[in-house]
Amino acid sequence: MDEIYIYHVALPDGCNEAVLPCMDGYTIYINEKLDETQQLAALRHAMKHIQRNDWEKYDVQQIEHDAHE
Repeated sequence: MDEIYIYHVALPDGCNEAVLPCMDGYTIYINEKLDETQQLAALRHAMKHIQRNDWEKYDVQQIEHDAHE
């Protein structure tokens, strides 16, 4: 299984999380301004992108639509 690194950082307002593939897995950045419940929801959202292998898809709108279902 790929490694998953999670960091709490200051992200711009409206950006709850960011996920980037890295050499041995993925790095997830969670917005530190969110409360604990929101951070957990952001982490779950990020994990959906990883589980669905969204980096091989091209339609960002469809990726986000699918991740919110």
